[in-house]
Amino acid sequence: MNDLTILQKIIFMGFPILFAITVHEVSHGWMALRCGDRTAKLAGRLTLNPIKHVDPIGTLLLPGLLILMHAPFLFGWAKPVPVDWRNLRNPKRDMALVALMGPLSNFLMALFWAFALKFMLSASVASYWLVMAKTGVMINAALMVLNLLPIPPLDGSRVVSSLLNARAAYHYNKLERYGFIILMVLLLTHVLSAILSPLLMGVLNMVSSIAGLN
Repeated sequence: MNDLTILQKIIFMGFPILFAITVHEVSHGWMALRCGDRTAKLAGRLTLNPIKHVDPIGTLLLPGLLILMHAPFLFGWAKPVPVDWRNLRNPKRDMALVALMGPLSNFLMALFWAFALKFMLSASVASYWLVMAKTGVMINAALMVLNLLPIPPLDGSRVVSSLLNARAAYHYNKLERYGFIILMVLLLTHVLSAILSPLLMGVLNMVSSIAGLN
């Protein structure tokens, strides 16, 4: 990857990042639709057009800075797909299903990129395609483990909330207003890296094993 210019790195690493975040959000809306809520569909968010999902900070600025800083892992986010829990057939269960669909989509995409990487290695393609595939595996694995953390508004918190009684869930969900601050503090103090690194390695080993990569 060192033989690529900064612009090339941003382009060939940016595509799988943008695709991962977009599919993650669409998968939430798709599951919500399956469970009876048409909010995302009516808002035009069930589309793979990344323009509909881009968040200037989470989709563009933060991943770009992490790439330039040679961060040990990459992550970001898109504009959340709107979901109205009142339209769901079984709100507590369905909110958990909607939340879990995001990380599941990232796991499946990590597998896709891993198989693509295996093919590329056997075909001896140019290095920038390898960069794209490796980034696809890494970003999807990172998004999966990050979103499973029980910190509102991450997907893992939606699952935890669905398991709590109404009063406990109400107070737990109030932490959402501080979620970004909590994440930034954990990131800057390297606590987030300490939590995510072993989980990330576990997912990467699983994906590599399934795809037959060394």
